[in-house]
Amino acid sequence: MAERSVATRTRPGERGLGRYVLRLLVVGYLFLLVAWPLYLVGRNAFADGFTDLNAILTDPDVVHALQLTVVIALVAVLVNTVFGVGVSILLVRYDFPGKRLLNALLDMPLSVSPIVVGLALVLVYSGRTGWFGPSLESAGMQIIFAVPGMVMATVFVALPLVIREVVPVLEEIGDEQEQAARSLGANSLQTFRRITLPSIKWGVIYGVVLSLARSLGEFGAVKVVSGNVLGQTRTATLVVEEKYLNFDKGGAYATAFLLALVAVASIIVVSALRPKESR
Repeated sequence: MAERSVATRTRPGERGLGRYVLRLLVVGYLFLLVAWPLYLVGRNAFADGFTDLNAILTDPDVVHALQLTVVIALVAVLVNTVFGVGVSILLVRYDFPGKRLLNALLDMPLSVSPIVVGLALVLVYSGRTGWFGPSLESAGMQIIFAVPGMVMATVFVALPLVIREVVPVLEEIGDEQEQAARSLGANSLQTFRRITLPSIKWGVIYGVVLSLARSLGEFGAVKVVSGNVLGQTRTATLVVEEKYLNFDKGGAYATAFLLALVAVASIIVVSALRPKESR
């Protein structure tokens, strides 16, 4: 009787009002945390028209930094996509000792500061004091203060994003269709290409977009391992810091606007192209 009386006191109108209040709080939170700062970056980037944007696009050092950022991001996304899909299948479709430990370790890049990641890479791969640095340098390979180290740092910070998008999809679809394909004589590659991959493609795409956005905006770990050498290992995020500290706020805002534009545009395009039935 007490439970029934409590239920009767919660009217449908009150539930509807609570839902709208909750939506308003969420929208307001996202507006203040995401939309408004992005708007301010765009407004300041075009405060003088296209002057600041033209200035950075005609600066050879900034153009090199933008190109280097894109290359590092694409390589990191490719590595994380291949690794992420493989690890996702391993976690969902197979049982093995240490599975829970591996699953926990995959979330480490989200909990560890990127500065710590960069420092760890320096300690391991530095040419003078690193564990593997002297051996690699004697073989003619430089990791730290070079592009390979920047790629490794970017790969690490974006590592879990594809995995955390694909794993829930694999768990939801189950493995009945895969078992049916194998029973009909399909090998592992055919099963993956014709059954598994089409089923998880939107999870993979969203993971790729998130990984791309994270890779383009990486700052802390890349700053530690890059050396920030002008025209060689300076990325776009480092350009933003350098210009802002040198009181070139227009150039800093313009560079930040380009990075934000690519990330936001990727998310919007994927959301618009995704079929309604798969949302």
